[in-house]
Amino acid sequence: MKAVVCTRYGPPEVLELREVDAPAPRKGEVCIRIGATAVTSSDCIVRSGNVNRLLWLPMRVAVGFRAPRRPLGMVLAGEVASIGEGVSAFSAGDPVFGLDRFGFGTYAELKCMSQRGLLAPKPANLSYDEAATIPYGGLLALHYLKRGAIQPGQNVLVYGASGAVGTSAVQLARHFGASVTGVCSTANLEFVASLGADTVIDYTKEDFLTRGDRYDLIFDAVPAAHRTMSPGGKGGLTPGGRYVSVTDGSPKIQVADLTFLKELAEAGGIRPVIDRTYPLDQIVEAHRYVDTGRKKGNVVISVREQQPSGS
Repeated sequence: MKAVVCTRYGPPEVLELREVDAPAPRKGEVCIRIGATAVTSSDCIVRSGNVNRLLWLPMRVAVGFRAPRRPLGMVLAGEVASIGEGVSAFSAGDPVFGLDRFGFGTYAELKCMSQRGLLAPKPANLSYDEAATIPYGGLLALHYLKRGAIQPGQNVLVYGASGAVGTSAVQLARHFGASVTGVCSTANLEFVASLGADTVIDYTKEDFLTRGDRYDLIFDAVPAAHRTMSPGGKGGLTPGGRYVSVTDGSPKIQVADLTFLKELAEAGGIRPVIDRTYPLDQIVEAHRYVDTGRKKGNVVISVREQQPSGS
């Protein structure tokens, strides 16, 4: 099968598309024929190897010292190709989507995952390309909004509202009944408003902290690799308000969260946001673009021919 191999840690050019052995599902695993994946900021951090000094050794132990041991990629949407012994949750032919934060391997035509992993039936109304936009940003945004104890009627500010996590956070906060303020650059003001933000602030022209508005929850959705400034700790909060950041620790994510996002997508409560789509053999170009920090929503990699939305 074809898979993208990271030959060493470094710039996007270290990625190579190669022929590798196809995986076979072990006991309790499903093998998924991948229709689409996505290039996330986390993928780019792993590829570059540029992490906090305290995380350097743990990352190398977990991922590989000279280069990642497995093909990169965390997100997938596709179809179950085969199942291993003892699998009861899925059957061959089932359309699925999911996330493998630590096993990687989704920049490939086939990927094996445990049936107990972060895997769920694909939203019936979304194509593989569209479904691949949901797990990463959606699961992270949902986790941190829950950590911030979001409630109906609150004033919520999303800092970095145009990225993969930010676009999901704006939509989810609206779903939970909050009044949403999105902070982004000039070029993305109308885009963020179209996602449901009640107010949009251009951070290149105005510091939201000087407006005098107060928020019950401030969610900083900007990845560390693309951070040029920070909204600060408790500034701008109401008494008892909360500040959470996407850089705060390792989120605990459950299959129930992915199922929730599936149902919400099918109900129209959260919609896919795709900036650009690349074929698998243009993975280097896709990483170059994500490295700029200017993507809106998600950068999708089409691995095979897409099925239409609604099928």
